[in-house]
Amino acid sequence: MRNYIRYCMLLLALVTALVACDKDKDGAPTIARLRAIDPAPNDSTLTKAGPGQTVVIQGSGFASTTQVYFNGYPAPFNSALLAETNIVVTIPADMPFASLKVEDLNKVKVVTANGEVVFDFPIVPPAPVISSMSNENAVAGTRVTINGNNFFFIDKVTFPGGKEVTSNITSNSTGTQLEVTVPTGITASGPMKVSNRYGAGTSVLLFNDFTTGVLHNADNVDKMEWGGEAVTDNSAYPGGHGNFARIKGTAIAGGDGGWWNGNKSINTHPGQWVPAADLNKPLDNYAVKFEINVKVPWTSGHIYIVRDGDWTYLANYVPWKKADGSAAPFTTNGWQTVEIPLTQFKTKANGVDGSGDPAPSLTAFLKNATSWKMNIMFVNLESTAIEKLELNLDNIRVVKIK
Repeated sequence: MRNYIRYCMLLLALVTALVACDKDKDGAPTIARLRAIDPAPNDSTLTKAGPGQTVVIQGSGFASTTQVYFNGYPAPFNSALLAETNIVVTIPADMPFASLKVEDLNKVKVVTANGEVVFDFPIVPPAPVISSMSNENAVAGTRVTINGNNFFFIDKVTFPGGKEVTSNITSNSTGTQLEVTVPTGITASGPMKVSNRYGAGTSVLLFNDFTTGVLHNADNVDKMEWGGEAVTDNSAYPGGHGNFARIKGTAIAGGDGGWWNGNKSINTHPGQWVPAADLNKPLDNYAVKFEINVKVPWTSGHIYIVRDGDWTYLANYVPWKKADGSAAPFTTNGWQTVEIPLTQFKTKANGVDGSGDPAPSLTAFLKNATSWKMNIMFVNLESTAIEKLELNLDNIRVVKIK
């Protein structure tokens, strides 16, 4: 028995020595190249990569890897995808380029139990992507917010007519928002463009456009059929363009659904919602948009929007109610653009208008037609009474968002 125990101890010592020896052979890590995760023909050496992209770091000494960094930013990795000569890892999609250290840019760093290695490799964000804008019809001198992605190292923002802004542009750390001041002299309408050192992105939204898809703007398009007040004196609400419409009321009781009374609705003449050639496009390609300006706090009640008096599909706009069900008085800092995708027009479910399913298609929603009236109606179905209501709307339109 004593010999057996001695034999086992010797065997354990031998195995431990072999493991230690193998670990010693591991040595400091080296990086030879980065390649794409996809199989051939995309397995050649990468010359650059960007956030959200999965890559394979190839080299040696990776078995004891503890950390991987891109541009100095840590990247989580699955140890099950770790091998002596390969690390499969995704470059973090949330990489905050705006706050990264300059000396860490375009570098891959691997840290192991036996040392670390730094490898020069371009890690760049894609070109900017524009998704929305705080005010699509802002006047010169207005500070506006553009929402999207990859707003890092911005060189310029180009407004319609080639009006370029290269200064006083600020972006948040995640690259999802930038702020810029509208320049003077814009007379054209069209898409916005944001350029950075890696490329440029052009918007689907149209800035300074008072024609495309417009059903009512209280100036030269429509003049609503009936309903709300037409406001011609805009001195109390500067920053807009000409006249606008107002939904208003006083002493509106809780449970009052009488949208047709007084000035609590905007009802347009028939107008084109989509071009005939686009009726076969996806429903989510289009949205209702308008500019809104609210000074008197909006604390109760909803705006319902329907097509031509048909309540089959209804959109419910209630900005004072938060996603978690809480409430906060709603006001705006000047004019701002509201976007309600046509997918937000829904059927009635469980007795609640606009809480069911969207239309299955654009043709179903529009009943295979292109021109309809629009009804924008205010109802106060809450128990809270409204002392004063004053909602200012302009440039009511249906436009592409994709």
